[in-house]
Amino acid sequence: MNYSRYLALILSALACLPAPASTPATLAPSATVATSPVAALLDELSTAVLHEFPEYATSLGVDEARAGGPFAARLTDGSPAAVAARVRLFQSYRDRLDAFDRTALPPSESVSVEVALAMLDAGLAGAPFGYGDYGFGGFSPYSVTQLTGSYLAMPDFLESQQPLDTIADADAYLARLAGFERVLDEETAGVIADAEKGVTPPAFALEGAIRQLNDFAAKAPADTVLVTSIRRRAAAIPGLAPETAADYATRAEIIVREHVLPAYRRQSTALIALLPRASAEPGVWRLPRGEVYYAACLQAQTSTDLGPNEIHEMGLKLVAEIRMEIDRSLTAQGIPPGPLAERLKQIAKLPGQLYPDTDEGRAALLADLNHQVAVVEARLPEAFGRLPKARVEIKRVPVYAQTGAPGGYYQSAALDGSRPGAYYINLRDLAEWPRFTLPTLSYHEAIPGHHMQISIQQEMAGLPFFRTALAGFNAYAEGWALYSEQMADEMGLYSGDPLGRIGYLQSALFRAARLVVDTGIHHRRWSREQAIDYMIETTGDQRSSVVTEVERYAVWPGQATAYMVGRQSIIRLRDQARTQLGAAFDLKSFHDLILGQGSVPLTTLERQTCAWIANRRMESAPIKYPSAR
Repeated sequence: MNYSRYLALILSALACLPAPASTPATLAPSATVATSPVAALLDELSTAVLHEFPEYATSLGVDEARAGGPFAARLTDGSPAAVAARVRLFQSYRDRLDAFDRTALPPSESVSVEVALAMLDAGLAGAPFGYGDYGFGGFSPYSVTQLTGSYLAMPDFLESQQPLDTIADADAYLARLAGFERVLDEETAGVIADAEKGVTPPAFALEGAIRQLNDFAAKAPADTVLVTSIRRRAAAIPGLAPETAADYATRAEIIVREHVLPAYRRQSTALIALLPRASAEPGVWRLPRGEVYYAACLQAQTSTDLGPNEIHEMGLKLVAEIRMEIDRSLTAQGIPPGPLAERLKQIAKLPGQLYPDTDEGRAALLADLNHQVAVVEARLPEAFGRLPKARVEIKRVPVYAQTGAPGGYYQSAALDGSRPGAYYINLRDLAEWPRFTLPTLSYHEAIPGHHMQISIQQEMAGLPFFRTALAGFNAYAEGWALYSEQMADEMGLYSGDPLGRIGYLQSALFRAARLVVDTGIHHRRWSREQAIDYMIETTGDQRSSVVTEVERYAVWPGQATAYMVGRQSIIRLRDQARTQLGAAFDLKSFHDLILGQGSVPLTTLERQTCAWIANRRMESAPIKYPSAR
């Protein structure tokens, strides 16, 4: 998963949450001593963000001072009044930041102001439309779909991110679990209110959400992850008597039975009632001011001014180029001529390519991924100067969420070191993961991709907390992860694995095709089936995987374009630096530059790189002495 999406949508998926008992008139001072007006304001903004989104404070592992007060038992207030107040709050910060004369600031502070403004703008841009999720870091048209909603996000959050190491942690867990009913009901009310404005998710998105809601609600309360998590973890709390630990599980079971599962059923019932008015059309063009909405999505997701037609044509060009290279590689492997999709499918059918679709097969796949990460980790110093300290774990997507979840995503480590980074892979069907496709996924999600980039950002000294912990731009983060796949190829990590290299090329083809499909759906009014057929024919991927991806693009407009737009920007900047610097170009230094400022808009990245090139040229230019008379 990308970093900005976590702020913009995973938190927004938890957006309809109960309010805190009281909101302090003045936020508690943060943990950092400000040294300038810019630093002071960014510090204040950081505390405001974490106070508004206490789940994110938990995820990061910050202290109460940084988060503006106690947060472990609180959940975000998603009521209409709170959302409106949040928009006003963030707009006020935007106005105060914009008042700085950036030309008079030190360069690093000027960039920090620019980054903060871009993060605020990316969320506030959704507010004028009046539907979906918006506020900070991004926006999306639907709160509940097959991919988003607290019905998916909250169980995973409580299981994988909510601490349960002390009695106070256990009490906080129960407090948040008790608030989950209101979370779901407020969210349900928001979906109904949006429907009255003419904003309903596509029928397939509603059907996917209904199916997952019903599957979860059909479980015995004691068997839900909401109860099994606290039962297992409370038993391990030091000094907690076994009977007391068991009592926590009993209390959790009562909350789930009497409050949470009925709210799941109410949400399912509400979504079923919306099905008759739901459209089969996947694009946001059918929503109020839909064309304008999509243009705003593209700007927020790519941090560029590229329009849908430019992105569509970029995709078609890249698809053609990558297909030619795959064709040559397949021919070299003795795959007979024919439609590219069929030739790629032949590789997946080769002996040894598929893991057994069993628990043992899943364990073997995870073991292979861990080995791949260890191999690339040992080779990082060849091309990178900055290296992460945080560890990364590889996990399967929780079974209760796997139906609508993407193939793989990343969850960042806690800032306090209490939780490592995690790279999740969806193991619902092992036929979706032939061996030749796996190395590239590891390079993208873990190292040198998301885990490396995000961990380095979190660990950087000298930058404001806002930039190290809160700033996230989809095109930068996903662009870097996709660029990392190419770097793995350039480092020779596919040497001796020609099929793995074809998997890398297929991955690049998949991301190029996304440019075509995302703009096709939301701008050129493609149907769901048209988009699925194009992806299958173009990439040769499994239909089950393609369906999940296309349905994801439908409910997350513009997000899928950020990957290749970002990668192409980084490659273009690298080519520019290599051309202009010649022998003075150093790949490690270039990578240190890209990673050393944290996540920034692509426009900022380009300007910073051009300045770096100019400085390097001055440093490497020969000194000219006056000629002797």
